[in-house]
Amino acid sequence: MTDAPRLVLASQSASRRAMLAAAGIAHDAVANGLDEEAAKAALAAERLGARDFADALAELKAMRAATRVSGGLVLGADSVVAAPDGGLLDKPADRDDAAAQLRRLSGAQHDLYSAAVIVEGGRPIWRHIGHARLHVRALSDAFIDAYLDAEWPAISGCVGCYRVEGMGAQLFHRIDGDHWTILGLPLLPLTAYLRDRGVLLS
Repeated sequence: MTDAPRLVLASQSASRRAMLAAAGIAHDAVANGLDEEAAKAALAAERLGARDFADALAELKAMRAATRVSGGLVLGADSVVAAPDGGLLDKPADRDDAAAQLRRLSGAQHDLYSAAVIVEGGRPIWRHIGHARLHVRALSDAFIDAYLDAEWPAISGCVGCYRVEGMGAQLFHRIDGDHWTILGLPLLPLTAYLRDRGVLLS
């Protein structure tokens, strides 16, 4: 596999780096340099649905990071939550915003999309959008307060305000979808592609 292309993650996200490392996937990571807030505002103006929004943002991250590295497979990823009452949820601005988001999710189901796009030679060559449907139980104000006491600010960077690998598991009574998509990266389709490219052993 000496001639296999290297994988470059277009992010310095600790959670996505940890997922790749835990799966035994060697990679480099670079800051993508994207003005994410401006990109999100532009995509929101296009009124994209959650699935297309996640896909477009993942591609933008990969394309921007690809201008900063020489060669390799540049992987961009993004996750978006479609709120049950319409609209898209972003990372909470502060603890009060997190509490408001949890109340929006309480007692309802929502959809989470995690997109991954690989760019090589300045163009996208592979993409996958993972989907999970999460069913949140009715959350009391007392639970939300206790939950945020325990989890804030660790969840400040989490779309949907939860980490299912931690106390966030208590929010749900049912989850349809794979674990890695919920964590932010459709890992199984990604590893299949990396095997095809010789980055991983088949």
